[in-house]
Amino acid sequence: MYKKSIAGLFVGVFALGLFSFKTDSERYFEIAKNLDVFATLFKEVNTYYVDDVPPAQMMRTGIDAMLKSLDPYTNYIPEDDIEDFRTMTTGQYGGIGAIIGARDGKVMVQMPYENSPAHKAGLAIGDEILKVNGVNVQGKSSEEVSKLLKGQANTAIKLEVRSYGQAKSRNVELMRENIVVDNVPYYGMLDSEIGYFQLSGFTMDAGKEVRTAVQKLKEMGAKKIVFDLRDNPGGLLHEAVNISNVFVDKGTDIVSTKGKVEEWNKTYKALDEPLDKNMPLVILTSSRSASASEIVAGVMQDYDRAVLVGERTFGKGLVQVTRPLSYNSQLKVTTAKYYIPSGRCIQAIDYTHRNEDGSVGKIPDSLRVAFKTAAGRVVYDGGGVSPDVEVKQTGFSEITRTIAGKGYFYDYANQYKLEHPSIPAAKEFQLTDQEYKKFVAYLANKDVSYTTGIENELKDVAETAKEGKHYDDIKAELEAIKQKVSHNKANDLMRFREEIQEVLEAEIASRYYLQKGYIESSFDDDPDILMAKQVLNDPVKYNAYLKAN
Repeated sequence: MYKKSIAGLFVGVFALGLFSFKTDSERYFEIAKNLDVFATLFKEVNTYYVDDVPPAQMMRTGIDAMLKSLDPYTNYIPEDDIEDFRTMTTGQYGGIGAIIGARDGKVMVQMPYENSPAHKAGLAIGDEILKVNGVNVQGKSSEEVSKLLKGQANTAIKLEVRSYGQAKSRNVELMRENIVVDNVPYYGMLDSEIGYFQLSGFTMDAGKEVRTAVQKLKEMGAKKIVFDLRDNPGGLLHEAVNISNVFVDKGTDIVSTKGKVEEWNKTYKALDEPLDKNMPLVILTSSRSASASEIVAGVMQDYDRAVLVGERTFGKGLVQVTRPLSYNSQLKVTTAKYYIPSGRCIQAIDYTHRNEDGSVGKIPDSLRVAFKTAAGRVVYDGGGVSPDVEVKQTGFSEITRTIAGKGYFYDYANQYKLEHPSIPAAKEFQLTDQEYKKFVAYLANKDVSYTTGIENELKDVAETAKEGKHYDDIKAELEAIKQKVSHNKANDLMRFREEIQEVLEAEIASRYYLQKGYIESSFDDDPDILMAKQVLNDPVKYNAYLKAN
């Protein structure tokens, strides 16, 4: 009876659609026909398939596959995921205020937010969570434990935790609060004249947070600003408008949206007086700066208001809205493309084929259209926002990635904190030669084995040669090359000491100064920040970047 009613419901609903949209009768007949086919197919499979078919799971698979054929950003959000979606868009949730993660089958505190219930209760990075309100969490995923930790604000929660290096556990009682994740996790001075702030999201009040950060930096003596948008995935469109408004005149066009529903098309303007429209500004971008962060970067470039330093951005120029569905579920659907002041859309021409890191691949110039900034500089559409000053990212060596992937930086930082009650300020903290040697000794009995890219290529060549029966002819040469490129763990630990030490110092600094310490520790070796300072400290070069050739 239930199966029949589903089929009848589909047919009934779309029969109404046929009646209501007579001008599109053929289109709606196709919709009704195919939904009828889908409903009867689902019924037949559910009745006759050899194994039991879970209806919800099968339907979810069908919905996800259907939406995936449109674009990567149109998604179905079932009722069970609504809370996570709300957290993502508002930056708020009821909980203890800590990032947790799995490590060797244990659920650990990765980062407590400053002044959160977790922080005030003494929870620290490296603490293992054993029980939540009496529920043993061993074997549970970090997502499952996260749901246990979340709840209504002003409700009590009891944890059993064990600190790093301690044999005994302890009980911690907390009161959940309404946790607001800061859009601006850090602002401070790089030197006596250059201020810096990082924007990690575009949830509610992001514009106010940026305005406050810039004002505070000016009060601290900033005469120039570095605005870090790297790896920012975007968020609310109106917050991109508010943030742009901090640096450009009231009434200025910021972004326009154009889609199928014409009455939804709109041009967003700056509504307030700017906080500062003249201070030299550098914006840092990466290949993972997307959506709203690309609007801000693109607006600043189009009005020649800032010099962009870093990498070409992600290339997401699509606007999504959420539409309510039955049973408290929602549809996040792409409704429009957005266009920045020069008239360009930064949406990647092909958003289904990207590089491994998700960034835009190489786009032929013939497929891109040229536009001009306010000063007449030539800029292009079709694939993100290109920086004015490109900084090549070399990436980490295999040994650094291996140490990080196996959690040895994380564990050693916990051990270091246990042995050292305090360290200098994060900006000043550096490991001595003796301390680095101690870390090398710590790794001596750890599994730090890895295979280099060249070794993988040699293996492929050997396999191909064996298939073609030519291996014996080149075996001696391959072995000789293999010996030359064969790595030695001890040598690599010294060869790549600089980058290994940078990562380790940041990890250790976070144990004492949390997220702010992690950020500040990178200031002296971050290539984007170093380039930004170089640009800002050379007014002639800075102004030259903002003028047409």
